[in-house]
Amino acid sequence: MQRTSLRMVGWLAGWLICVAAIAQPVKLGVDVLREGGFEALRGKRVGLVAHPASRDSRFVGTVQILDETEVCELVALFGPEHGVYGDEYAGDKIADRGDPRTGLPAYSLYGANRKPTAAMLEGLDALVFDLQDIGARSYTYISTMRACMEACAEAGVEFVVLDRPNPLGGERIEGGFVEEGFESFISHVAVPYVHGMTMGELAQLVRDKYTPGFEKLTVIEMSGWERGMSWEDTGLRWVMTSPHIPNAKACAYYVATGIVGELFTVSIGVGYTQPFELFGAPGIDGERLAEGLKNVWDSPDKYYRGPRDGVLEDLRQSRPPAGLTFRPVWFKPFYSRFKGEVCQGVQVYIDLDKDVNLVEVNYKLAQALGGEFIFGDGGRDRSFDIATGTNKARLLLMSGSPLDGLFADWRRQSEAFRKDREKYLLYPSR
Repeated sequence: MQRTSLRMVGWLAGWLICVAAIAQPVKLGVDVLREGGFEALRGKRVGLVAHPASRDSRFVGTVQILDETEVCELVALFGPEHGVYGDEYAGDKIADRGDPRTGLPAYSLYGANRKPTAAMLEGLDALVFDLQDIGARSYTYISTMRACMEACAEAGVEFVVLDRPNPLGGERIEGGFVEEGFESFISHVAVPYVHGMTMGELAQLVRDKYTPGFEKLTVIEMSGWERGMSWEDTGLRWVMTSPHIPNAKACAYYVATGIVGELFTVSIGVGYTQPFELFGAPGIDGERLAEGLKNVWDSPDKYYRGPRDGVLEDLRQSRPPAGLTFRPVWFKPFYSRFKGEVCQGVQVYIDLDKDVNLVEVNYKLAQALGGEFIFGDGGRDRSFDIATGTNKARLLLMSGSPLDGLFADWRRQSEAFRKDREKYLLYPSR
């Protein structure tokens, strides 16, 4: 009986190990670093760039992992936008502070400085970078990565990137490059709006483009990640990368509505329970907008001309891609744009298994309302242009001109980038 019980326990343990391996095929860079005995950091004084999602596959924080190992000495923390613990609003400037858990200094890279200063890096042998990105150029973490690498190159400090999956996968590339005159901290790396690269892969691109000759970059690669993987395929659980990215699917919706949301003439659900999934404002007829969006895609066909006239113009029929659906909604934001006001509009449904160009959704939503409404008084036109990377889209929308030519140009740029990036790729296609 005892032997049978032991055999059962052994079989059960083996089965659980197999299930865990199947359920979680991907090991993060931080997991690989630890399993390798922290060899890349042995005997070094290190700083760590971290945020709430800087955790291993079992949710143990990278701060804790590096603070507890005796292989290296963690001596400073660095926080990007939203801070080390994610307790700051988007765009808010953050001051340097002391870290309450470790007692270490926690330097802000989203306040008086976007780039580590020489004083911050003094005494460090290596700066470790472990931020989960969402795969979009305007999300500031890849800009922070470039700034950190440049600082390390200037100070002669090693730069170690702990790699993580791109939640949009490694194959999706969308949008165009940023044109001269529209550069900013949401476009600090020269890639299309959706780039299909991991942070480690981008680090190699950044080194070549911005710190040529820098030989102190180390990328700790993931194990088991493949380019065609969705987030669900990885077996990993999502940790919020910022307050309005509560789950992995929000990364795709951020790409689909975040650019048009820069205008603040509409709510995109930020301030409600479905950030980036909604598109609406007071005075809009949601039923008409949903109907109009069924017929405004490859070329303007039937489209909603905005709340001022509420007319559907009947031109040649066209349909959105099969992976897009628009449902009429009413909602009242709890905070942010139109706080406490009843809005009508649409909820956007995206099927990522279908052929949907997420970036282009922003401009089709804007087109459906019409330039006069969507651009309002022009107070945030520049924000829209900077997020887009050009003013061409806005000028076309304001004049009521087709977007087809611009979209075709962006697709050409994306495909050219697909070839150019090949030398930086670390992981195979599925």
